[in-house]
Amino acid sequence: MSGLLALLDDVAGIAKVAAASVDDIAGQAAKAGSKAAGAVIDDAAVTPKYVQGFEPARELPIIWKIARGSIFNKLVFLLPAGLALSAFAPWMIPPLLMLGGAYLCFEGAEKIAHVILPHDDHSGGPDGSHDIEDPMRLEEKKVEGAIKTDFILSAEIMTIALAAIPTSSFWMEAATLATVAVMITVAVYGSVALIVKMDDIGLWLSQAGRLAATRGFGRGIVKAMPYLMKTLSIVGTAAMLWVGGSIIVHGLAQMGWHAPEDMIHSIAVAVAGGLPENLRGAGEWIVTAACDGVLGLALGLALIPIGTRFIAPIWRATLGSEKKTA
Repeated sequence: MSGLLALLDDVAGIAKVAAASVDDIAGQAAKAGSKAAGAVIDDAAVTPKYVQGFEPARELPIIWKIARGSIFNKLVFLLPAGLALSAFAPWMIPPLLMLGGAYLCFEGAEKIAHVILPHDDHSGGPDGSHDIEDPMRLEEKKVEGAIKTDFILSAEIMTIALAAIPTSSFWMEAATLATVAVMITVAVYGSVALIVKMDDIGLWLSQAGRLAATRGFGRGIVKAMPYLMKTLSIVGTAAMLWVGGSIIVHGLAQMGWHAPEDMIHSIAVAVAGGLPENLRGAGEWIVTAACDGVLGLALGLALIPIGTRFIAPIWRATLGSEKKTA
């Protein structure tokens, strides 16, 4: 009997350790995922444009295809690459983070420049899909383009998450990164699916609602969706600049140049010092984010000529070659 009790006690102890490990993985995944907020918001803001112009019945299948490609990229390509970096070349993580941060700054600044400065309007997107008449072929090209864009953002998300994970065992890092990959993919594409179908939900409520208030609420949703999409785009752009600038500042500090980080911290503390005590923490965070965003915008604007001259032609050539070989 005592042996059985001892065995049960050992089983209970193992269960407690396992539960603690699951809690640790979930906690680390939540913290690591929160560090990638800017890229996540941008991912959710970018994806809805890929289903515009399609029949409502094809919207969710398209989102599912993109989400499936996204989780495949994260788990099959990016997770092993991230673990290999962490194990064999951890010194490469800060430079890679800064490279990704620079990309976010470039993307955010380019969106602002696209709105402010005159430009040629090329309808149909960068993949040339506007020249394709077959709806199924158009859908395939849109999905391919979305997965390519998602791959870049996913690489940034996974790198940020990897850098945010405390030093731990290989399997803990692997489980945490896998959890981050699944959580973020579900959050992003679940949100995208809801956003894309909100106008259909509003239209259904406006027509099938039994109460006048319900029908009015449905009409309100339909009218609000264009403003929601515009707001989401603005928030995504601001998040890219803020997170990109923050990554650059922290990366420079990790590589030994603390001046930008110290200067931003001093400005934030000075501004927050003039606020009521209960608002100083929030004020310091807002000022820090604003400074990071301004720095990110300046860097992104400086990178636009480079990106336009070298990166964009390579991107278009890659997509164009796929179109010809298809």
